[in-house]
Amino acid sequence: MGRLNWVRLVVLGLFLWAWLGTASPMQAQSDVPVVVTVRLEGALNPIWQETLKRAMRVAEDRGAEALILQLDTPGGQIDVMNRLVQQIRNSPMPVVVYVSPAGAMAASAGAMLTLAGHASAMAPETSIGAASPVGGQGEDIGETMESKVKEILKASARGLTLRRGETAVRLAEEMIENARAVSANEAVENGLVDVIASDLPTLLRKLDGLSVEFGDSRRTLNTAGAIVVEVPLTFMEQVLVVLANPNLVFLLLSIGVQAILIELSSPGGWVAGFIGAVCITFAVFGLGILPVNWFGIIFLVMAFILFVLDIQSPTHGALTAAGVASFIVGALVLFNSPNIPGTPRVSVPLVVGTGVTIGMVFFAAVAFALRAQRAPVRIGQEALTGQVGYARSDINPVGNVQLGSELWTAENADPATPIPRGSRVEVVRVEGIRLIVRRVN
Repeated sequence: MGRLNWVRLVVLGLFLWAWLGTASPMQAQSDVPVVVTVRLEGALNPIWQETLKRAMRVAEDRGAEALILQLDTPGGQIDVMNRLVQQIRNSPMPVVVYVSPAGAMAASAGAMLTLAGHASAMAPETSIGAASPVGGQGEDIGETMESKVKEILKASARGLTLRRGETAVRLAEEMIENARAVSANEAVENGLVDVIASDLPTLLRKLDGLSVEFGDSRRTLNTAGAIVVEVPLTFMEQVLVVLANPNLVFLLLSIGVQAILIELSSPGGWVAGFIGAVCITFAVFGLGILPVNWFGIIFLVMAFILFVLDIQSPTHGALTAAGVASFIVGALVLFNSPNIPGTPRVSVPLVVGTGVTIGMVFFAAVAFALRAQRAPVRIGQEALTGQVGYARSDINPVGNVQLGSELWTAENADPATPIPRGSRVEVVRVEGIRLIVRRVN
């Protein structure tokens, strides 16, 4: 009995040792800080709001020390910028805005996002600034409206940079008033950003021990040796980002309108209408993201009206050519008029090629329509003449012929030359309910 108790104590000791051995590393690992990072590239768009919200949720669940927002943007709409600034300032953890990689920019509205971070950093050879407001199509806005927008933006910039000193405040105001832009070194020298870091590991080392204002207090960042958790874009976010490409939006708009016109011209099906509705829905989403000139829509609508009118016109060709020209001008005005640096533009060869293709398609449609209108009307027995079938039996001189889905009694037009079974035959004429046929190769 004593020996049994001794064995039990040994086994219990082994289990206890194993548990302590596994628990200690877990405890040690829980002491390692976690940093969550998310990358936002391209023009500001509403998709960023959901991406940033998801990244903040991940950071909060992991108890992250900070959220690093890697930014590269030419700017975007002011209303989207304001919502993103609010998300950053109300974040449950410090947000570090990192303009990267080398050659990236935080231009226009992107400069305000950088200033909104609780800490900010830039990679070498990056730039920030040029935050003067422009219209939705990149054009200069009226003097009164420009003054109002600039004043409210400067007030926001002062509030975001007040903790950085008077030099940083003046530089931020110049970015808005005079569209000034500065390099990473100039931004650090003026106190506009905190550090310059060539990559993420370097950034984590330089942020370690940095004191930042977070809420009503200050917090010291502990990022040395932190575990980096990257939050990638979801599949749907990637799809929506792709839809922000003006070339794709242009193609979707072109295909969608053509499909809808096909559905209206020959109702009864659903494939063309469904494809058209889906393409136009995605195109409208892209138009809501991209800075576009809506005056181009007028030219595009005019182009398709001219195509339809050409079908009904007694003379054909001139309206189609005018429609192609209107289509090309409308597409170029729609996407290529914005004057915002870095915003993508639609390919001119793509526009011209698509316009010519659409013109050829409509011209072909007109040609087929005219041919159908000019073809003689054939009904009843007359419609059988000239049709081709095949012999279901030897025709010598009488046999059976398969014509379409019907079986007919047929007589050989040349009784001296029998027609073997399986041969192709052509209807020469119809006599009552009997077909007169001849063999064809």
